[in-house]
Amino acid sequence: MRMWMVDPKLLCRKHLLGEHVETHMFVGTMRKGYRLDGYLKKGLVEPMKIKERHDELVKEMKRRGYKHKSEIEKNPETNINNKVNIRENLLELIKRCSICKSNIGEII
Repeated sequence: MRMWMVDPKLLCRKHLLGEHVETHMFVGTMRKGYRLDGYLKKGLVEPMKIKERHDELVKEMKRRGYKHKSEIEKNPETNINNKVNIRENLLELIKRCSICKSNIGEII
């Protein structure tokens, strides 16, 4: 699981929908009281921004004409203010996905 935190317009369908599902997975994990230590250490999640990120992803999904039926009512309560390295994530997306690489182009 990870939050890419890049502009959702840059994500291919697979990565856009994947990150959306993973926001829901993070919410479930946090609500069950499970720890996120590994994700935090690797800089893969920003717990205080899960709902905000979910809503950004949904906006892009709707712009592309995708259906959405799974709202996140509110961000899980947390005081963990972790940051994801967006530049590193852009580089990782370029390595992983030719479509995202094409979308990202020359911005980095």
